[in-house]
Amino acid sequence: MRPAMQFVDISNRFDSKITVTNGKTSVDGKSIMQMSMLAATCGTKLKIRAEGADAENAAAALQELVENRHFDEPLP
Repeated sequence: MRPAMQFVDISNRFDSKITVTNGKTSVDGKSIMQMSMLAATCGTKLKIRAEGADAENAAAALQELVENRHFDEPLP
């Protein structure tokens, strides 16, 4: 749950709409309840879409969290 909360915390710093899709389900990236519905685990492919005035910055911040910082978790 901690990685989902980190994602939501960063998403909520931006005005843009953030949508996350796991291939079957699309959810609001600013809602911890909806993010938990994805049931994403390490290795799950997610598509992140940001729409709005600060979308580029939002996408970059989320990409940094996921791809570079790995949610501040040790890699398996």
